[in-house]
Amino acid sequence: MKYVIGIDIGTSGTKTVLFDEKGGVIASSTIEYPMSQPKNGWAEQDPADWWGASAKTTKTVIEKSGVSPADIVGVGLSGQMHGLVMLDETNAVLRPSIIWCDQRTAAECEDIERLIGGRDELIRITANPALTGFTASKIMWVKKNEPEIYEKCRHILLPKDYVRLMLTGEYATEVSDASGMQLLDVPGRCWSDELLDALGIDKALLAKVYESPEITGCVTEEAAALTGLLPGTPVVGGAGDNAAAAIGMGVVADGRAFTTVGTSGVVFAHTDKITIDPKGRVHTFCCAVPGAWHVMGVTQAAGLSLRWLRDTVCGPEIAEAEKQDVDPYKIMDAEAAQSPIGANRLLYMPYLMGERTPHLDANVRGGFVGLSAMHTRGDLIRAVLEGVSYSLKDCLGVLDGMGVNPGDMKICGGGGKSPFWRQMLADVYGVPVTRVLSDEGPALGVAILAMVGAGLYPSVKDACDAIVKPKDTIPCDAARHAEYMKFYEIYDKLYPALKAEFDALSAL
Repeated sequence: MKYVIGIDIGTSGTKTVLFDEKGGVIASSTIEYPMSQPKNGWAEQDPADWWGASAKTTKTVIEKSGVSPADIVGVGLSGQMHGLVMLDETNAVLRPSIIWCDQRTAAECEDIERLIGGRDELIRITANPALTGFTASKIMWVKKNEPEIYEKCRHILLPKDYVRLMLTGEYATEVSDASGMQLLDVPGRCWSDELLDALGIDKALLAKVYESPEITGCVTEEAAALTGLLPGTPVVGGAGDNAAAAIGMGVVADGRAFTTVGTSGVVFAHTDKITIDPKGRVHTFCCAVPGAWHVMGVTQAAGLSLRWLRDTVCGPEIAEAEKQDVDPYKIMDAEAAQSPIGANRLLYMPYLMGERTPHLDANVRGGFVGLSAMHTRGDLIRAVLEGVSYSLKDCLGVLDGMGVNPGDMKICGGGGKSPFWRQMLADVYGVPVTRVLSDEGPALGVAILAMVGAGLYPSVKDACDAIVKPKDTIPCDAARHAEYMKFYEIYDKLYPALKAEFDALSAL
């Protein structure tokens, strides 16, 4: 039996999982680390924490499993996207990494679009408008505000690619994560000389770009001593977190998609042919399947909306959950189920944090519409679940307009654990919703990429078809779908009707 390791370098911690060649979990280990916020809206981490956690968890899973390092044939890396790691000529980290959720770069986003000749030109090259989360604006911020650090910079890496450097000594990245830097020619799957020249960024600072299953380097003697891996163990490109999760759920061919319901919500679909939304409402990135792409819509406050309601309104449900020793969301689901579709004519707009898809509007905010004295907490809960579901359907609608039409929807994340919400999503989407057997998501995804790189499977799709299996499927109920659509039609008109008022509120 051969084995592979998947390392998932997240924002709150790193999880490392040892898998056998059939995708079975042999051992896993997680180490958490902090995030610092030096100023309001800033978010930074120490890259040494990522490497320390990666090395220790790798050593732990090997020791726990009793598997011989000689039987571990590959390592895959997944990670939080968009983070900026700047190194000097000795590979010393020059400053804490500015990570994906940092919001300091609004002015630099405007600069980028101006320097390249407008938003349309930027979308033509990178398939996306300038966003504060992307890496390019972070580079421009350091260039403007910390010129002495930028002057010393010799290498720019993403979070997982810093861990790769520590493992292999190689400066390398891969197409899915590189797409989120906003320096990649996404249609061409290579760095954009046109954009780099316009921004004044030296291409020599950037790592070599690989496809996700390609071998990018091998474990060094020094890294082997820290991790327990054998020197020479291959390390493949891996993938950014959502692209890795797609592999872990088998979303690797046209017609396949998945929804993640966490703090935010994501609707992610595979496409063999590149398709770009000219309005920039969804992201188009290279995916972890060579020669293919993915499109991704984002609802900013998906699970966050339900958590906000729980914490501000649902004290009795929390108390009852403590009595029953269950999750409060289980009690909330039961109450929501007592309310009919449409929550007794109550609609919820889930825009607590502005919105990305389909509105791309930082000023819009959330609200209940139709609230009356007869409504109960169960109605409020159901309205929030429905409003988030409608927002995710908005994401799916943008993809549909781009010619990406999934006939199957996988689901993961905290919200996906709720049978009630899964059924609601199936009925709102109008397609079946399926969970897969493995909960390992990104770690399994990059482990599968490592299996392909090691030659255990001929392609990513072949590996996923052999390894990723369904757990259960909830079909769409046609009658309920029709009933939901009556309320969705009204929901769909709320944002256009209220946009001017949200803009006015933000200006007060």
